[in-house]
Amino acid sequence: MKAENAQEFAWLSQIKHRWDEKQNTCFVDICDAIFKYSNEYLGNTPRLVITPLTDRCYITLTQSLHLTMSGAPAGPAGTGKTETTKDLGRALGIMVYVFNCSEQMDYKSIGNIYKGLSQSGAWGCFDEFNRISIEVLSVVAVQVKCIQDAIRDKLLRFIFQGEEISLLATVGIFITMNPGYAGRTELPENLKALFRPCAMVVPDFGMICEIMLMSEGFIDARLLARKFITLYELCRELLSKQDHYDWGLRAIKSVLVVAGALKRSDRGRPETEVLMRALRDFNIPKIITDDMPVFMGLIGDLFPAMDVPRKRDLDNEAAIKRAALDLKLQPEDQFILKVVQFEELLAVRHSVFVIGNAGTGKSQLCKVLFRTYQNLKRKPVWSDLNPKAVTNDELFGFINPATREWKDGLFSNIMRDQSNITHDGPKWIVLDGDIDPMWIESLNTVMDDNKVLTLASNERVPLTPTMRLVFEIGHLRAATPATVSRAGILYINQADLGWNPFVTSWIDTREVQSEKANLIILFEKYVPTCLETLKFRFKKITPLVDISMIKMLCYLLEGLLVPENTPPDCNKELYELYFVFAAVWAFGGAMFQDQLVDYRSEFSKWWSSEFKTIKFPSQGTVFDYYIDTESKKFIPWSEAVPAFNYDPDLPLQATLVPHSETHRLSFFVNLLMKRQRPVMLVGGAGTGKTVLMVW
Repeated sequence: MKAENAQEFAWLSQIKHRWDEKQNTCFVDICDAIFKYSNEYLGNTPRLVITPLTDRCYITLTQSLHLTMSGAPAGPAGTGKTETTKDLGRALGIMVYVFNCSEQMDYKSIGNIYKGLSQSGAWGCFDEFNRISIEVLSVVAVQVKCIQDAIRDKLLRFIFQGEEISLLATVGIFITMNPGYAGRTELPENLKALFRPCAMVVPDFGMICEIMLMSEGFIDARLLARKFITLYELCRELLSKQDHYDWGLRAIKSVLVVAGALKRSDRGRPETEVLMRALRDFNIPKIITDDMPVFMGLIGDLFPAMDVPRKRDLDNEAAIKRAALDLKLQPEDQFILKVVQFEELLAVRHSVFVIGNAGTGKSQLCKVLFRTYQNLKRKPVWSDLNPKAVTNDELFGFINPATREWKDGLFSNIMRDQSNITHDGPKWIVLDGDIDPMWIESLNTVMDDNKVLTLASNERVPLTPTMRLVFEIGHLRAATPATVSRAGILYINQADLGWNPFVTSWIDTREVQSEKANLIILFEKYVPTCLETLKFRFKKITPLVDISMIKMLCYLLEGLLVPENTPPDCNKELYELYFVFAAVWAFGGAMFQDQLVDYRSEFSKWWSSEFKTIKFPSQGTVFDYYIDTESKKFIPWSEAVPAFNYDPDLPLQATLVPHSETHRLSFFVNLLMKRQRPVMLVGGAGTGKTVLMVW
């Protein structure tokens, strides 16, 4: 910075600390605003990288305080609105309390916060302020105006909500907002007039990256920062647009922390290799299969002729494999790698989204790592919860408007309990349910660097260093960018695990050796062809993932392969007969019949032409027959329908006339229910689903 004299704006706009000998105290100057340093001990905390955007925000916020107004940084997620406000507070030696606003807050709970801030002289930063309902915001405007008028009149005591309270003039109220996201309201005009807006646009990633690399111990920081930012810009442009991709400031910061840890643990390795390893190994977990070649190509172009092996802890991997075997799971290399990536993510991010379709192994992955910690005697704690099973009030608690009585919520209760556990073992809160802005936005201050849950009762529950939030979800379609940027992401592709491990684990539970050998051959013969064809060719009544049909096949086989049907010494043709019968219903049971095409009939024709070892009778479809236990031949369901006995005592609408459809459905329902396997009957209104269950 070049300044010819002390009156140049480039010099005036800097935050300058000076000691005043006459008053024997420290003052902070910025432009024409002068603040007395508040001497609050805040500890040796990390500080922000000062960019032109930070400077502009500092000037705007300090000028608003100088004019007895409040500040309102606004902008997209991950631009540093809250952190800049906190950093300015550190520069002035003032404590900044961050509050996550939610719909549960009313004017009384916000008024209580303002009372405390006014009497302590601290700053309050109200995150996601426009989530508060519009009725409450209009009252809040009056409360803020009351405090600002008292500061302007230099009062030491003033009347607030009918009470006389003391006032420290250093009090500051700041609000941060994301524009235009779901569940946000427009601020009323009387409230807007009290806050000075500051637009937070895209920060200077290059400068932040360079200075953070330098602080992590990298010598050649400028060149590496350029490569880093180029990779993220190209990823944003060239990779597919996925809901869970985030190439913003929080993602950059977490990779820089990883790079610093890798450098310190491997001091002899060149810096380019360290950064390349961090960028590759930390981003691969969230890249989908189709984008992997593009991403690896970009890494190869930016770091040419560099093949750095992944950093591995073989003892830890062996412990994970043992845990998988303890849970009777298959220790596949790809699955073990995902568990390792999950553990690495938990080490650097305190909130992690485990994303993948149903049946990709999300729950088992979490359970394997948890079991590993149990085996290593680390005393892990696990609390799981489905946030969509309860209302927002039941999740986070609420204040009864009439009695002002606080009713605690499920999540707040779990988090408080875990926060009070003193040992240093890992503590997880696993939220297994769809992401929805209405509940997850209340966790914003927990998921970012503030690590505190702020409740409507004004209680603040801290997230301790050993606590982690784990979200098991299928997609992030409804999540806002503010949510996506706050968490580490582990994406489990459909192909990462496949159906083989489940089948192998299930076959291991069977007791007859000859049956196991036959089943392995039969699964290989029928399943791949069926899954490949069903992807595109036939229409199902409800979307089904591959693993769902495989599970159905295994559960049907459990009921069919019993000693009465398949004695231990029976031949392989008998096993195949029952396998084909189960496979037809597992893969074809959900086929749909619309106005144009009967997909059941189409499936039947395809099956008969594709698999000729076990022949079905030529009449009707493959769904019209069952296996007779005596003759081991296909018999039409219509021949097994029980005779109808009319009961005169029953009303006519409660009478069910049995026919082949009801008979075969009740056969499969009974077969599965006997083994406590869940059954889902799907069909239009009036097709007899309830009647069948009652019957």
